[in-house]
Amino acid sequence: MRKTLLIFSLIILANFKAQTWKNDEQYIQKFAAYAVEEMEKYKIPASITLAQGLLETGGGQSRLAQIGKNHFGIKCKEDWTGKTMTHTDDAPNECFRVYDDPRESYEDHSKFLAYRKYYTNLFKLDIKDYKAWAHGLKKAGYATNPRYAYILIDKIEKNRLYEFDNTSSKEVLYTVLKLYPGLREDKIFMAQLDQNKASSRPITVTVPYEQTSYAKQQQKVDAIKTRAEILSTILVKNHPNGGKKFVVIPEDTELGLISKKFGISESKLMKWNELDGTNLKRNDIIFLEGKSSTGNVATYKPKVGESMHEISQKFGIKLSKLYDKNRMAYGEQPKTGQTLYLKDKKPRS
Repeated sequence: MRKTLLIFSLIILANFKAQTWKNDEQYIQKFAAYAVEEMEKYKIPASITLAQGLLETGGGQSRLAQIGKNHFGIKCKEDWTGKTMTHTDDAPNECFRVYDDPRESYEDHSKFLAYRKYYTNLFKLDIKDYKAWAHGLKKAGYATNPRYAYILIDKIEKNRLYEFDNTSSKEVLYTVLKLYPGLREDKIFMAQLDQNKASSRPITVTVPYEQTSYAKQQQKVDAIKTRAEILSTILVKNHPNGGKKFVVIPEDTELGLISKKFGISESKLMKWNELDGTNLKRNDIIFLEGKSSTGNVATYKPKVGESMHEISQKFGIKLSKLYDKNRMAYGEQPKTGQTLYLKDKKPRS
């Protein structure tokens, strides 16, 4: 039945492509599985957990989520013995928990609700009644915003997060695919789907040893897994210079994978990022739209070894404009400590 429904959905929605670069959508695609796992363990609606995560992190863009992998703004408190970071929230430089993995943040959030007396009454509610849970959280004092419950409900209904209240950890990827049918064109996501399917319903395939060895098969599986893991960690960010959308490459990979994930041709990505090849390195900045013609800061002094291209990517300014503003020949590289002009043109000496 599930397979028939999935195929039917794909046929009906075949002409639609998911906008996977949108912050809320990519957050849901990446963290829905965590929310469903927590629902199974602690009986908290996955829709509520996801909506809170979306709200707290601004779709994964907050400083706490990016640096501390803290998705729910949980502060240190006296019982916390792990890593910490300071962040200005209700007051300057407050202490917040830092996690090694976002999954730890999700579980800590579940424990925060499950083990505190203020939230006892929540667990008497129907797990599929997200509206009652939203109002219950507000009544229990989870947030001070008088419209907090309505904000959560709006997040849930706008993104159809209630779908995750009716799924399981084994079925969650199918639910994601139902919500974002355009992902059927994402080979990395489909590989994850197949891998999830295989793990719940293992099958045996007989292949002659001479044709392929176990080691070679395992290498292929590892390659798919590695690529999937790389792409799953990528979040679209808004650059301070004009809000241009960009991503930071987490591991060495190929431009083609970025092209497929975001539905942007390689030629456009190469043009917008002034690339002369398709091999991407860890921590490379890749813009998903054209950069600005001017910087958002007046000047910059290059660090040791920094190239003009690296600086243009760092500040979101077109490479040709950076050269022009500094009266430098194309291909010439800056000296360490040299003053580069990003807004106005360098004065003539």
